[in-house]
Amino acid sequence: MNLFQHFRERILGVVGDLAAEGRLPGGLSTGRITVEPPREAAHGDVTTNAAMVLAKPAGMKPRHLAGLLAERLGGLESVAGADIAGPGFINMRLEDAFWHARLAEILRAGPAYGDSAMGGGEAVNVEFVSANPTGPLHIGHGRGAVIGDALAALLGKAGYRVTREYYVNDAGAQVDKLAFAARWRYLQALGDRVPDEVREDIGGDGSIEYPGQYLVSVGKALAGEYGTRFCTAAADEWLPPVRAFAVGAMMDLIKGDLEALGIRFDVFTSERALVAAGKVDDALAFLEDRDLVYTGVLEPPKGKAPDDWEPRPQVLFRATRFGDDVDRPLKKADGSWTYFATDIAYHLDKFRRGFKTMIDIWGADHGGYVKRVQAAVEAVTEGAGTLDVKVCRLVNLLDDGRPVKMSKRAGSFVTLRDVIDAVGKDVVRFIMLTRTNDKPLDFDLVRVTEQSRDNPVFYVQYAHARVCSVMRHAAEIFDAGALRAETLAEARLQRLTDPSELGLIKLMAGWPRLVEGAAETHEPHRVAFYLNDLAAQFHALWNKGNDDASLRFIVPADRELTAARLALVQGVAYVIASGLTVFGVTPLEEMR
Repeated sequence: MNLFQHFRERILGVVGDLAAEGRLPGGLSTGRITVEPPREAAHGDVTTNAAMVLAKPAGMKPRHLAGLLAERLGGLESVAGADIAGPGFINMRLEDAFWHARLAEILRAGPAYGDSAMGGGEAVNVEFVSANPTGPLHIGHGRGAVIGDALAALLGKAGYRVTREYYVNDAGAQVDKLAFAARWRYLQALGDRVPDEVREDIGGDGSIEYPGQYLVSVGKALAGEYGTRFCTAAADEWLPPVRAFAVGAMMDLIKGDLEALGIRFDVFTSERALVAAGKVDDALAFLEDRDLVYTGVLEPPKGKAPDDWEPRPQVLFRATRFGDDVDRPLKKADGSWTYFATDIAYHLDKFRRGFKTMIDIWGADHGGYVKRVQAAVEAVTEGAGTLDVKVCRLVNLLDDGRPVKMSKRAGSFVTLRDVIDAVGKDVVRFIMLTRTNDKPLDFDLVRVTEQSRDNPVFYVQYAHARVCSVMRHAAEIFDAGALRAETLAEARLQRLTDPSELGLIKLMAGWPRLVEGAAETHEPHRVAFYLNDLAAQFHALWNKGNDDASLRFIVPADRELTAARLALVQGVAYVIASGLTVFGVTPLEEMR
């Protein structure tokens, strides 16, 4: 249960009752009423601005209306009192029994606690990674991969029907360069079988763009597949099959890297197939029919114009009608489509597949591209579709504070697989979510594996492992049936009276609200912050038990109290597991 939504509905009920009694005008707009936790716990459990937003339309002073509402709210079931604060906020204190019932609710739900129907099954497309299929993924790709996958999981938990999609950029100059590099490795693999007139190509320019070792195996595979067939062939003969072969091999490599990170996609969409199917032409025709395409001459770029810039007529999209800074070209000088044109077609295709809500996760170098694509989405969906773009800033990879050198395998960067092999999938996934996507992230290979409070992965996992340790010790006193969650939910939870115990329950009871809020704002990092806070409160309660034996989780002389505290401990484990599941991280039962 999202308890804040629950109390909002009860407040709306009170407003309706007062209107029915003639003490408030009927038909008051209640959309701006909020119900949330107070900034300070001393102020109560729930606060609302209802009196402040309704006072003016009701023709009353805020504090007078607050008094009227507080009188009714204070008499509601589970409400211990309602006080007026400041200009008219109402703070409600809830009875301990209400919180004990929330703990029982957590135990009955298990790790599914926090699941929500908020999304109502709405289809959402989350497109992420979408790296050019020209080599293995690097650590920067890993950040976008984790954020996209965690966001998709979060949206799924909040009741949306999510599709994870990878857009394969297999059309354009980069994949042609990949094909030339692959043919160079192919000629190397053939060795003595290469004709003398071609031998001089070995060691040529093909190696410059993609010098990594990952293409060596591709060259050998091409040699095994085609023999010497492409040694002397013209480019128009060997380029298409070699390009397709190399792209396929690179996608297999990328999928393997993603699999190592625990990520699988529902859909892979090929840019080349999109163009071949005429979908770019369809998108352009759609825009032309609405007078959103014209031929014009753009102003030179702001600042110093490039040496090769010249004013020339171009096919342009009227992006400025939709909030962009300038209109955008759809065709290059040679008549081929711009990347932007294919991106328009791609997002229109997603919309036509039933996705009104689209989320793209992009790398740091695409920040300036956001406005134009959002403008295009508004245009081709005629306002019915929305695109939220999350730009992931750079990852600074360090080794005990020192920058990590580039990978031997990749040749120019550190591969994602290198990092996964060094610290493990779960560490990579958790650390990538400890900062907002729009801030740079330092990833230190030494510090992310330290067993200290400063390491959020360890701190949260240690809390879960401690819970498991407590339950193992409890098994020496209680039989297995007594430790089942459904049995613990029936324990005398009213024995939990210490402020630290109640505070922990209150924090756990806020998990459903956090799930819905983070899903609504597309901010999975909020889960990491929440888990860290939950771990901190649990560790603090553990430490209090070390200092005061009466607060220990297991009190052999008082089985009833012990059962209640074991219920609290098990609830912590379930909520941590619920959050880690969103992250795709396995909760640990023991620390290694």
